[in-house]
Amino acid sequence: MDKLKLREFCNSIGLKCMGIAGVGPYYDLEKKLIDRIEKNYITGMEEEALEKRINPKLTLEDANSVIVIAFPYYIGECGNSNISKYCYGKDYHIVVKDKLQQICDYIDKEVEGFNYKIFSDNGPLVDRYMAYLSGIGYFGINNNIITDQYGSYVFIGYIINNYEFVLDKPTDKTCLKCGKCVKYCPGNALLGNYNMDPRKCLSYISQKKGDLSKDEEKKLNKNKKVFGCDICQEVCPHNIGIKTTDIDEFKEDLIKVIDHEEINNISNKEFKRRYKDRAFSWRGKNIIKRNLEIISKEFE
Repeated sequence: MDKLKLREFCNSIGLKCMGIAGVGPYYDLEKKLIDRIEKNYITGMEEEALEKRINPKLTLEDANSVIVIAFPYYIGECGNSNISKYCYGKDYHIVVKDKLQQICDYIDKEVEGFNYKIFSDNGPLVDRYMAYLSGIGYFGINNNIITDQYGSYVFIGYIINNYEFVLDKPTDKTCLKCGKCVKYCPGNALLGNYNMDPRKCLSYISQKKGDLSKDEEKKLNKNKKVFGCDICQEVCPHNIGIKTTDIDEFKEDLIKVIDHEEINNISNKEFKRRYKDRAFSWRGKNIIKRNLEIISKEFE
């Protein structure tokens, strides 16, 4: 199958950022991951097997390429929101998986014996590294992937497959290195050298189980978000004048505010029923309720 034909199909379903990465192994990434592990810059949400993170063939034995797609979700600014922008629309796990399946169904009609595995923020590979490797974006100092059209407001999905597509190359573009993301990060998670301590990231803290430390509570309270954090993206000059999303599921039936009184008055079961198709629901009602109580407190 011709890569141009695949790109045209992706465009037809609203996906303008597509690239092809090789199947490694990614030994340069391995060095970075080992360094992060040694420094304990991990959250426990990562794939445990290091080998699987650098070698797609351990996930799909006959892998020959990886199709990588950026899914833009930016719809504009909303000043009174208490959740991260990525949570406004339908759960991206559902949307990304559906779009990737459409791509695979299309290829399957064109390629005999097409074998593949789809991943939507739930796979063994490092999503952002795959986006970099496929040429659809480049790393910001805040560790986000920056795309030309949509800035860093993108989700990454990928398809490990057995078709030998012509590979794309990483872009030569780089982050402006203005340092704003480092300066304004409320958790002081960004180290200024393209590295970060994810345990200090407010997005992680807002999803963390159990009781938070007093310092974590104060930072969450100051940011006023009950789920996620957008500050490093909001101050980023690469996100000025970007295009809004073409994906309907991220533009329609939006939720921008989680109501404290509503959460207090519904059961866990009702929370799951009401918000099952939302990205903020995966940790359950209790985490949301805890965070709502924290941002309502008065700290000295």
